[in-house]
Amino acid sequence: MTPLERITQLVNINGDVNEPATPRPLLSLEDFFIGNNILGSICCNVTPEQSPQAIYHHLLKIRERNDVSDVLVEITMFDDPNWPFSERISVITSASPEEVQNWFAEEIAPDECREGWEEDTDHGWVEVPAGMHPVNCWWD
Repeated sequence: MTPLERITQLVNINGDVNEPATPRPLLSLEDFFIGNNILGSICCNVTPEQSPQAIYHHLLKIRERNDVSDVLVEITMFDDPNWPFSERISVITSASPEEVQNWFAEEIAPDECREGWEEDTDHGWVEVPAGMHPVNCWWD
């Protein structure tokens, strides 16, 4: 199975992700980034444009922090036949949204970080340890 075939199955597990009523899947960093070489599949409006692998490396460093249990990628749409698109990640952490915002290098900093899940995100399976919460990071 190719990386594209694998991620296509994961993305469409709840139905057509491009339909507004379909819950948005959350993927592990590995599921989203391994095999992904499509510029603009995440952080599409950052300047200068960053490769998926550079963003992956940065998010792995965030996930390695002692105050973080996981970093998940929310799939927003899959209108490019080469790879799905994300404009949002969830950081499971004990830190505040302001602290999380400061963990990002300036060139890939999200436009907004706030506590909580998005209403249309399929997050029921995510284990959130005691004392932690999701911080939703969004790029315009």
